[in-house]
Amino acid sequence: MAFETIAYSADGGIARITLNRPERLNAINAQLISDLRDAVAAANDDQSVRVIVLSGAGRAFCAGYDLDWGTKAEDASQRAMSGQWDPVRDYLGMSRNVRAFMSLWESPKPVIAQVHGWCVGGGTDMVLCSDLIYMAEDAQIGYPPARVWGEPTTAMWVYRLGLEHAKRLMLTGEALSGVEAERLGLASKAVPAEELPGVVDDMARKLATIPTNQLVMSKLLVNQAYENMGLRTNQLIGTLFDGAARHTPEGIAWRDLAMKEGFREAVRRRDAPFGDYGERK
Repeated sequence: MAFETIAYSADGGIARITLNRPERLNAINAQLISDLRDAVAAANDDQSVRVIVLSGAGRAFCAGYDLDWGTKAEDASQRAMSGQWDPVRDYLGMSRNVRAFMSLWESPKPVIAQVHGWCVGGGTDMVLCSDLIYMAEDAQIGYPPARVWGEPTTAMWVYRLGLEHAKRLMLTGEALSGVEAERLGLASKAVPAEELPGVVDDMARKLATIPTNQLVMSKLLVNQAYENMGLRTNQLIGTLFDGAARHTPEGIAWRDLAMKEGFREAVRRRDAPFGDYGERK
């Protein structure tokens, strides 16, 4: 199948969905959201597929939302409404993105996320909505928009980490390395970057030997426990808070800075006190 922002293939019971905007570090735009949803649907419609592997092309898994696109789109939307912000319109728009991310969680077939390089912002939503996470030891995963201009819409950090670590990462926006993610139970395994594709492939091939019906039941059984813990309610709150965070005085000032001096400079100033911007350039 052909997609504009995703490379898709299926063979040997494994569907491979690769975010394919390497020149933008696989940053999320409207087309990628649409392609992701359609690629997950294609994998589930293919009776020969039993497991899905999600990865990113180039030197990073995903740099989050494409801020060059996102800040301009949001500014244009607000200008069209004479400077007003409609929180319900914002919620409905972001909810479409959440549904695309959650297509990985809701996929009857298990999804393995293969994470290398940086995975930040909205990229973490895709990874945390997957079923199993495998990371390169030197990979970094975190949500720096928690410092200004965002909240995690899927709220998955709360469910995949304990209270202490979820609060620390949400309050600071700091990132975890692959090694730290494995130690905290966020990732199944962290391995040297050059070994990551092979390790993920080994697990995917093992899962592909299990009947699809058995995989579906096992995934549903675990997912339902988290659904019963208020997952959907927290996602509603997270999506509303994300819109609010982008329209606080500080959020608007940060967006204006990004539009005036470029998103790289805005991100540099936001993240400089935490010392991680230089690692992500």
